[in-house]
Amino acid sequence: MLEDGPWRTRDYEVGDEIVAEHSEPKESCVIVAGITGRTVTFADGRRQITALHIPGDFVDLHAFLLHVMDHNVVALAPARMAFIGHDTLRRITDSHQHLFRVLSTVLAVDAAIQRVWIACLGRRSAGAHLAHLICEMFLRMEVVGMTRGWSFEFPVTQSMLADTIGLSIVHLNRTLMELRRADLITWERKVVTITNWDRLARAAEFDDTYLNLRKEPR
Repeated sequence: MLEDGPWRTRDYEVGDEIVAEHSEPKESCVIVAGITGRTVTFADGRRQITALHIPGDFVDLHAFLLHVMDHNVVALAPARMAFIGHDTLRRITDSHQHLFRVLSTVLAVDAAIQRVWIACLGRRSAGAHLAHLICEMFLRMEVVGMTRGWSFEFPVTQSMLADTIGLSIVHLNRTLMELRRADLITWERKVVTITNWDRLARAAEFDDTYLNLRKEPR
């Protein structure tokens, strides 16, 4: 079915545009390796990263239904993407209703993550927001086998991270230092290590219900 394709793959470098705003894609893509982000760029050049994607994520499945993209998808680290045509998706989902339900669940979880991100941007303190993002990324990466103990590789720049949580780089650096001084995380050479999950989750008021992970207890 879906895994049988046909798929095409393409590699991207940091900063490469994978899907362009206002384009009308005829295919959707899954991230195979790396990290990508949905971005909105303002007239003055400022950028907001509105979603982060890791291997296994459909980054633009909504284009299958909405047709016109209202944002860019950009490689935030070297990335490999796999593309499948919308005609193929339509044919498969028309004949396999359970797959349509699976893809609908993907879209529903994506929407849930967006709601939580909006709440974080609007009402959480900088420290709680960053702590929340770290908790989320750890759990998402754990599900796809990309963690080692309490550590995970997170090869985004401070500028990218600032664009994700809506801070200046100076404010982001100060917030990172606060989490380190509180002995909640370390962040060395693109590897994040959570030193105290319970305290980090408490600082973030983190509740993973929105991720719909349904995983076994660690």
